[in-house]
Amino acid sequence: MQLTGRITADTLMSLEAYTKWRKVHKPEIMAHRRLRSVQLGEHLNLQFESETTMRYQIQEMLRIEKIFEEEGIQQEIDAYAPLVPDGTNWKATLMIEYIDVNERKRELARLIGVEDRMFVEVEGHDRVYAIADEDLDRENEEKTSAVHFVRFELTAPMRAAVLAGAAVKLGCDHTHYPAHLQVPPETLASLAGDLK
Repeated sequence: MQLTGRITADTLMSLEAYTKWRKVHKPEIMAHRRLRSVQLGEHLNLQFESETTMRYQIQEMLRIEKIFEEEGIQQEIDAYAPLVPDGTNWKATLMIEYIDVNERKRELARLIGVEDRMFVEVEGHDRVYAIADEDLDRENEEKTSAVHFVRFELTAPMRAAVLAGAAVKLGCDHTHYPAHLQVPPETLASLAGDLK
């Protein structure tokens, strides 16, 4: 999988080539995904996306759906490429995870707005709250969705601080889910690679 900085149909593998590549490289991609996954408390999981994770997602969708026509390929690119960080931000898939169906239903009702209360705080700087669900609204008056897409936009001084080794806190200050933690050093090193 070649990283080019921009996902286009020309930079994706054919279904045949990807199937061969996948057999050899899937463990590397899973390790990359685990490295960029941060569990916040028991029930919130943030999967910080990258060009690698989004290329993999697109290729997987093309493989599973057996999509090989130009229009279908472009639809997958249009759906997932916006989740690639652009050098000034971190983008993540926020998953609200409750195993028990009844508990999940109850908590999704209590956690309305949780996606807007997610934040990152670079050491020495103010908190940056998530910009959530730019593609479509994922909640209503009764409940929030179990999946949200969030973006944390960092200022130039914040990016410079991260690149210089500043610690970063990830948190949520929703009334019903207050939690925060220091982003682990190995995860932060990977996330620093997203910044220009």
